[in-house]
Amino acid sequence: MKKLILAAFVLLAAATGAVLYLSPAAQLTAYQGIEQWRAGLHERSVNVNDLKISYYEGGPQGAETVLLVHGFAADKSTWLWFARALTERYHVIAVDLPGFGASDRPHGSYDVGTQTERLAAFVDALGIRRLHLSGHSMGGHIAALYAARYPDQVTSLALIANAGVSTPRRSAFFQRLEEQGDNPLLVDSEPQFDQLLDWLFVAPPQFPERLHQYLAQRAVADSAHQREIFEHLRDRYLPLEPELPRIQAPTLLLWGDQDRILDVSSIETMKPLLKNASVVIIKDCGHAPILERPEESAADYLKFIDQASLQAAEARKAAPRQ
Repeated sequence: MKKLILAAFVLLAAATGAVLYLSPAAQLTAYQGIEQWRAGLHERSVNVNDLKISYYEGGPQGAETVLLVHGFAADKSTWLWFARALTERYHVIAVDLPGFGASDRPHGSYDVGTQTERLAAFVDALGIRRLHLSGHSMGGHIAALYAARYPDQVTSLALIANAGVSTPRRSAFFQRLEEQGDNPLLVDSEPQFDQLLDWLFVAPPQFPERLHQYLAQRAVADSAHQREIFEHLRDRYLPLEPELPRIQAPTLLLWGDQDRILDVSSIETMKPLLKNASVVIIKDCGHAPILERPEESAADYLKFIDQASLQAAEARKAAPRQ
């Protein structure tokens, strides 16, 4: 066994070193492949209503399912580091929503209501009957709508810096958007990619120069598509305040205290509207705890879903038999 572990580490080190000599696109593919392996995730796809939906899947079959939903201008890979802590005990699925990542880009709307129903069709196609649901940013808005519309399917809900609520304090992002008409989430030039990282993180990630340039160029190339999606989200906005009281599942509100995109005061709006809410605020962290502080945020999430699973099991035992 020790020899196998040592061999695995040697292969990992060799693969990591080889990444430096590849093209930037190949570097990214190889790097994500390494992180998939470390997280125990495999890339799969399924056809749902004539759309190819790409997703990662890992963890023991038969275990409780955790479904992870990414945010705006992101994809399933944003969960790789977070998911690593989950796959030992939970069946984990991280999905590319339609319009993002390797999933199809349908003609039609990308508003959260439409995406919620696409997510429900995806869950049904995989035969999942109950799940722990977690969403980040836009994905949190979608996850909250899902939990309100399909309460019998959701064992627990985690909303990580989610969109969809009015806040007591306007974030720096919304001040910029409303006062200057400038959207820092949209990257129209390579220098704006660096600005985007500064908006998202307290401590932005550091990439090799060639990979950094490639990521910036890719963001610029996709800007028109992301702009269209943002317009759908804005023009067909669905507020969460009327939906939150319908959520039956215990709900975790997890935020970075230095979030410049969606202010942490969102919690003050949501908590009174939820039946069973708990709160975790990570210090010195920006809008993406799952990327900036993946181990810490995953540890908090694991405690939450472990407790939710225990409560659900006790409720089933206490329920009168039919």
